[in-house]
Amino acid sequence: MKRDVSSRIALNITEPAELVFAIAASRHYSPASERISATVDGRSLEIEELLDAHGTRLHRVLAPVGAFAMEYAAALDEGDPAGGGDVERLVYLRQSRYAESDAMAPTAAAEFAGIEGATQLLAAVSSWVGTRLAYVPGSSLPTDGATRTLLARQGVCRDYAHLCIALLRGLGIPARMVAVYAPGLHPMDFHAVAEAWIDDAWRAVDATTLAPRSSLVRIATGRDAADTAFLTVVSGRADLVDVTVGATADVLPDDDLDRLVSIA
Repeated sequence: MKRDVSSRIALNITEPAELVFAIAASRHYSPASERISATVDGRSLEIEELLDAHGTRLHRVLAPVGAFAMEYAAALDEGDPAGGGDVERLVYLRQSRYAESDAMAPTAAAEFAGIEGATQLLAAVSSWVGTRLAYVPGSSLPTDGATRTLLARQGVCRDYAHLCIALLRGLGIPARMVAVYAPGLHPMDFHAVAEAWIDDAWRAVDATTLAPRSSLVRIATGRDAADTAFLTVVSGRADLVDVTVGATADVLPDDDLDRLVSIA
């Protein structure tokens, strides 16, 4: 499957800022073509690439005051599926900032009692979250975690992913968040899904069912949204002006929700 992905982030820099972006396709891919640029008032800035966990590529920019733009585009073929070790799986069984699996464990035990097997639990959790929440843009705060999402019964993709992750960890299944480009998503934006360790592989879980999982392009991987944000303002002042995201595939597959899917 061939995919074309792109993004443009516009900022108003009012104090010199150190910015870190997670917008590039992960190291699991070998792009046929790729470009990335950063400018302030039309002047090019230097970009430093840093490699984070699980192949995440971070790009650091020191930006002066002015109108800033970060742009990325790539043409991608299939990549290599992510692997996993024992220590990694232990990390993704622990509670984290936005996936409070310790608080959600009693709910997970009560709701999924009697369901045996990790594959069956994965399907049950994804279906349960998808039917309990309403997808409402703008309904959640950046500080909301899985517990608050369940109480509110609404959210966006990151909220769905956090609730899936917290419930799966509460059931003893390692789970983590992945920020992705998502061909087929409407309206187009950066997207977030969960991954769970099932049958010796990471399997994509998207309770929103807004885009086919096999077309997803991995950007960043981590415990939750704290590890996968597309922009981190380390210092200075930068106000978000606009975000534009594009993702297309030459073939947009159907998504059989009963099938285990791994992404690169």
